Amino acid sequence: MKKIALFWPGDARAKPNEVAVPSITAATVQLERALQKLGHAPYRIEGFLSKPHESIEKLGPVDDPMIGVCVHWFYGPHTTDGVVGKENPLLLASNFSGRWPGLVGLLNTGACLESLDRPFSRIWTDAEDWTADRAFMERLDTWCQTGRLAWPEDAIHEPGEVAPAAQVIARKVAEEIRRRRVLLMMLGDTSMGMINGYFGPRLLNKHGFTEHKIDQAWIIDRGRGISEKRIDDALRFVKDRGLTFHWGENGAADFDERATREQLRDYLVVLDLVNEYKADCLGWQYQLGLIPLRPPSDLAEGLFNSACRPESNGTTIACATEADQGNAIPMELMKRLLREKGLHEAVMFHDVRWGAEHDGRFLWVLLNSGSCGAYAFNHDKDTLRGAHSYRQPSMYFPTPGGTLAGESLPGAMTWARTYIKEGALWMDIGKGEVVKLPPEVRDAWWEGTTREWPFMAADMGIGRDTLMAHYLSNHVAVAYGDVFDEMVALSRELGFKVRVLADRAG
Repeated sequence: MKKIALFWPGDARAKPNEVAVPSITAATVQLERALQKLGHAPYRIEGFLSKPHESIEKLGPVDDPMIGVCVHWFYGPHTTDGVVGKENPLLLASNFSGRWPGLVGLLNTGACLESLDRPFSRIWTDAEDWTADRAFMERLDTWCQTGRLAWPEDAIHEPGEVAPAAQVIARKVAEEIRRRRVLLMMLGDTSMGMINGYFGPRLLNKHGFTEHKIDQAWIIDRGRGISEKRIDDALRFVKDRGLTFHWGENGAADFDERATREQLRDYLVVLDLVNEYKADCLGWQYQLGLIPLRPPSDLAEGLFNSACRPESNGTTIACATEADQGNAIPMELMKRLLREKGLHEAVMFHDVRWGAEHDGRFLWVLLNSGSCGAYAFNHDKDTLRGAHSYRQPSMYFPTPGGTLAGESLPGAMTWARTYIKEGALWMDIGKGEVVKLPPEVRDAWWEGTTREWPFMAADMGIGRDTLMAHYLSNHVAVAYGDVFDEMVALSRELGFKVRVLADRAG
C-alpha cells in the first residue's frame, strides 16, 4: 500500500474556488475510490492552493507521490512553486468538461511544469464513475506502480519537406524580420501565473522578436487624456459597422453604453501606445491588476485583431490576451504569411476549452473571452457584422464591460503554438477545418461552456488523447486558410524547434 497525497490547485480568486467546491469534492472522492481500489492510501492536503506561498508551504514538505485534482481553472504556480526541485512522482488528474474546465487548468499547469523541467504525468476521464473507466484505471495503476505515465507519440511528427513556393514565401517573411525584428509590446506581465507563456528577451531575441514592457498603470493615466469626441467617433464606427451590443440583457443592468465607452477609451490609449512605440503586436495582461479598476480588455483586444476597427490603418494588430507570448509569436508570424499569400491577415486567439465527437470526427471547442477578431464571424474584412458584445461574467469581471463574440464560420484553417521545452522555444503546427455545427449541437456546446465568448468548433487534426497527452498550453492561435507549409518553413528559418501534431496524414 502506497500513501498518495491529493491536492487542489486553485484560482487566486475566492469566488471561483468557492463555486468549484462541489465539483472538486466529487472528483476527489472519485479519485480516492479509484486509488483505494488499486490498493493505495490516498490522503488530502486540505484546502485550495490559492497563492504561491500556499503551494510552497503545503506541497514543499511532501515526499509522497502527489496528484493535483483538476476540475476548474487554476494557476500554474499554485502547483509549480511547491514542486520544483523535487523528484517525487507528480500526476495531474483532470475531468473532461466544458462547464468545469479542469482540462484547461491541466494543460496550462502542465506547460508551466514543462517550462521548468519538472517531470510530471497527465491523466483524465469523462466517466461519471471513474472506477468504471477501464483505460483510466489501467493508466492510474501504471502511474502508481512506476511513478510515470507515458502516452503514445504516433501523432508527433518531424516536419517534412515543404513545397518550394511555400519556402519562397517563408524566406521572404524571414528576411523582413531580420531587417527589422518584431517588436512585441507587453502591457504588463503574463496573467494568472501563466509562466509558460512568458519567454523574455533572452529567448525572444534568438528568433527575431523582442519585447518592450509598459506598465498597465499607463492605461489609466493616459486614458484621462482621451477626448470624448474620439470615443464618440469610435462608438459610432463600431455600431455603423454592425457590432451588436447586448446592453442590460439577462440581468446585466450595469452593462451599458458607458461601460462600452470606457472599453473604447482603453482601446484608444493602447492604439496610441502602439503608434508611439511602433510596435508590431501586443500582449495585454489586464487580469488581475486592472479587474477592479478598468472594464475588461476583451472588446479592445477583439478590435485589434480585426482590420475593421476605429482609427484603423487597414491592418490588424495581433493582440494576445493574458499577455501570452506563446500565442503572440505564431499570431504575428501567421499574419505575415497570410498577407504574403494574398489571404486575409486576421489570426484568432482561443482557449482549448473542451471537445467531443460529432459526425465521426473529434471537434474541439475553441473559446476565449474575447481576443478573436470579427473576421471569424463574417469573413468580410470591412465589417463587424456577426460580432456581439455581451457583459463579461461578473464572477470573473466585476467591473462591467463586454466581449467581442460570435459564431466562427466554417473553412480551412492552420493553427500553431509556441512554448518552452528543454530550455528552448518550440513551435507546434497543425491544420484542420473550422466546422459549422447543427444549431442544436452548437447551442448545447456553447451553452455548456461560456455563451458570452466567441465560439469556434474545429477539427484540429488531433483527437482528445493526442492533445491532452502532448499539447503544452491551454491556448492556440488559429488562422483561416492553409499556411501550414509556410509556417513550418518560417519557423525553421527563425530557429524554432518544430513539431507537427497530426493523428492522420495529409
